[in-house]
Amino acid sequence: MKKLVVQKFGGSSVANIDRIKEVAKRVVSYKKHHQDVVTVVSALGDTTNELEELAFSISKTPPDREMDMLMSTGEQISCALLAMAVKKLGHDAISFTGGQVGIKTDKSHTKAKIIKIDAKRIKKAIKERKIVIVAGFQGITDDLEITTLGRGGSDLTAVALAKALDADVCEIYTDVKGIYTTDPRVEKKAKKISKITYEEMLEMAALGAQVMQSRSIEVAKKYNIPMHVRSSFSKEEGTMIIKDNEKMESVSVRGVTCNKSEAKVTICNVEDKPGVAAKIFTEISKSGVNVDTIVQNVSHTRRTDISFTVPIVELAKARKTIKILSKKIKMDNVLSDKDIARISIVGSGMRSHKGIAAKMFQALADNKVNIDMITTSEISVSCIINRKLADKAVRVLHKEFNLERIK
Repeated sequence: MKKLVVQKFGGSSVANIDRIKEVAKRVVSYKKHHQDVVTVVSALGDTTNELEELAFSISKTPPDREMDMLMSTGEQISCALLAMAVKKLGHDAISFTGGQVGIKTDKSHTKAKIIKIDAKRIKKAIKERKIVIVAGFQGITDDLEITTLGRGGSDLTAVALAKALDADVCEIYTDVKGIYTTDPRVEKKAKKISKITYEEMLEMAALGAQVMQSRSIEVAKKYNIPMHVRSSFSKEEGTMIIKDNEKMESVSVRGVTCNKSEAKVTICNVEDKPGVAAKIFTEISKSGVNVDTIVQNVSHTRRTDISFTVPIVELAKARKTIKILSKKIKMDNVLSDKDIARISIVGSGMRSHKGIAAKMFQALADNKVNIDMITTSEISVSCIINRKLADKAVRVLHKEFNLERIK
């Protein structure tokens, strides 16, 4: 029985025509080894950022539906070009949009969730011995509205298709050789991790590691889909994402992540009484803004400040919602700060190791990195700090936890 491989190539892998041709050669090599191939592609290079900039040059809060119409075009360009490149090599290929291959989503524009996939059209093309190329990051509603799956959504497209097609493996190709202990561009001693658990990878992705989208890891974990993260510019093995492994828990920290795409909002001098926080965050949730870390100051005067973080791209929307809310709830100033970063340490071994958070805080203090906000989970600790100190903090923590020695 033929092996079925779902591959995903990120924007850097298809950044220009020469790279698209190289991707085409790799895709064809799988077909030559008698494997069926379904390839998912992201938009070329910085196309997504460029399209976003065009939108924001027109409006600070562009309509979500129109954003999806605009942003989905990037992946359609790259999948059509890759299909042409594969055909040029003498192999039959066909490109599809997310809607054409039956990726049905809910109606949440810009961050839609996949409801189901009708993969009949892909299966038919595979039977016809074609290499199938799918535009990532997008789907369609029952009302035939184009939706997108959020930043990094092509990863989710690939993982979801791997599940729908019962693929043998899902390969995620990027511009690095696998998952590293931290960003190699920031810390030269960053080490490639040969194996990492779904849980650790999910936490790292959620906290700022840009190799994979967190929602894609959730789906992979739920359905136990074998995943291999590797470089599109090298043939060496990358990082395997696997189930929990007892031996891996002997390592307390496996990675340091940094997220510089958040902003902090502080609502000053609100009433400190039951129901106020509920009203604030209910309205923010209705506006579609994702809130992360929340801190409420201790009150001595029956009034308090509430601070929280949101994605920078959603800051204007959050401030607009709070302005409307100020007519219902008494508050003073609303402050915002874009010059922040989230620094996190991640490791499933934290469950069985004491003093990890204290060690992190002390290392930052010794290097004069002030902590603004703190949040924790079972396998991670995160600190909000000044963005200017982010790279320094990454290097400090990488050294403190001896991550250059990890395997």
